[in-house]
Amino acid sequence: MFFTLAIITLVGFTVLKGEKNVENERILIEEFVPVTVKENTVNTSAVKFIDRGTLKASWYGPKFHGKFTANGEVYNQMALTAAHKNLSFGTLLKITNPKNGKSVIVRINDRGPYIEGRELDLSKGAAIELGMLEKGVARVKVQEVALHERNNPTAMVN
Repeated sequence: MFFTLAIITLVGFTVLKGEKNVENERILIEEFVPVTVKENTVNTSAVKFIDRGTLKASWYGPKFHGKFTANGEVYNQMALTAAHKNLSFGTLLKITNPKNGKSVIVRINDRGPYIEGRELDLSKGAAIELGMLEKGVARVKVQEVALHERNNPTAMVN
């Protein structure tokens, strides 16, 4: 009985509330709509996707697998992570490959890329999810994921 009740209280769905423009940034707002169980309501949480434009992305993996990243963690090429020159560690980004519509959410945990003209280095796992492994480099749509008005999560997601 408790197990069933626990599952019911965790179930909800997402509704697109709309979008607004703030200082030339397009923000899509999605809200987790809670399920009511015996007149008790589960907390709601807002997730915002802040449009950061299109970036030239590449991927890196085997040569760095098992070595330390700039934030001090051990690099796992199959984790959904990325390197950026100046975004804060822990920043979550939704990356979309416009060529095939595939998307993935990655966490910034490293610095780079160090090849001129490239703006984002994705892990091998993220490149596989986006379908850009063979090509190696692609223009991708980037949206920053903002949670509860905070952009840095308090826990590791990979």
